[in-house]
Amino acid sequence: MAIERLVEPTSFNEDAEEAKIEISLRPTSFSEYIGQEHLKKNLKLAIDAVKKRSDGSSLDHILLYGPPGLGKTTMAGVIARELGSGLKVTSGPAIERAGDLASILTNLKDGDVLFIDEIHRLRRVVEEVLYSAMEDFKLDIVIGKGPAARSVRLDLPHFTVIGATTRTGSLAGPLRDRFGIIHRLEYYKESEIAEIIKRTAGILGTEIKPEVLGLLAKRSRLTPRIANRIFKRVRDYADVNGDGIVDTEISRSALELMEIDELGLDPADRNMLSLMYENYGERPVGLSTIAALTGDEATTIEDYYEPYLLKLGLIARTPKGRIVTEKGRRHLQNR
Repeated sequence: MAIERLVEPTSFNEDAEEAKIEISLRPTSFSEYIGQEHLKKNLKLAIDAVKKRSDGSSLDHILLYGPPGLGKTTMAGVIARELGSGLKVTSGPAIERAGDLASILTNLKDGDVLFIDEIHRLRRVVEEVLYSAMEDFKLDIVIGKGPAARSVRLDLPHFTVIGATTRTGSLAGPLRDRFGIIHRLEYYKESEIAEIIKRTAGILGTEIKPEVLGLLAKRSRLTPRIANRIFKRVRDYADVNGDGIVDTEISRSALELMEIDELGLDPADRNMLSLMYENYGERPVGLSTIAALTGDEATTIEDYYEPYLLKLGLIARTPKGRIVTEKGRRHLQNR
C-alpha cells in the first residue's frame, strides 16, 4: 500500500524498539494465548499425542489460514515451544530458488518447525521440491549440468511445516493435500480483544481503567495486532497529554485524533465506502473498479479492506460485484 494505516492488519516496518515491544507482547504458550479456543484444543491434542508416542515421528504439517493479524505467526511460535522444538521462520516470497529451500531444509534438526508465511506465494519450482520433503522427508537435487547431470536424493530430518496464508484458494492442490492439519483462524470476540489489551497494558506497565477495555476493543477490528497497535498509540497520547493513565477521556481524544470510528474504520475504509456509494449507489461494483477509485491494488482491497467490512455487513459480494449494504449506507450517513 502507498501509506501505512494504523488499522492495517499486516506488520508494517517498525523501528527496532517497536519490533522488540511487538515480540515481547506475543504469548509463548497455549495458556497465555487468548482466543481461538477450538484451534488450541485441536493442536494441543495433536502435540500431546506426538509427545506420548516418543517414536521419533513429527507433528503433522499444519496450514493456518484466515485474515492477517489474527495470530498465525504467533501460533507457530507457540506450537514450536509446546513441542520443545526449534523454529525457523521464512516466507514464500523470500524463497526465490529451489536451492534456497534446500539450504533451509538441510539445516533443520529432527522435530524442528519450519514456518512459511504467505506460503501461497511460493514459486512453482520451489513447491515441487517441497512436495517430497513434506511427504517423504527426502530432498531431490540435481548435481552438474548437461549430460553429466545426475539426481541425488538426500535424507532430511523429520520436521513440521507450518504454512500461513490469507488465500487458501491460491494454494496448489498437491501442496494443500500434504497438510494433515488445516485450520482457519477466526476473528476474535470483543471480550477476548479486551483481555488481550489488558494483558498488553500489564506487560508494558501502563495503568488502564477497566471501562476503557471495551471502548478500545470495539475499535480494534476484532484483530489482536490492531488492538495492540491502537493501545500503544493511546498510551503515547496519555503520556504526552495526561498523567500516563489510560482513561475514557484520554482514549476518546486519542481515537478522535487517529480518526478511528466506533466500528474501527479509518479514513481509508470510509473513503472506499463513500466512493462506491457516491459513484454507483446501490449497484454492484467490480473489484478492479474499486481499486481504480481508491488508488489501491485489487489484492489490497480483497485481502485487507474486504474481510472486516464483509464481517460487519457494510459491504456484500454479489455475482456482479461488491455493493454497499443498507448498514454501510447508514454508517456513512451518521458520520
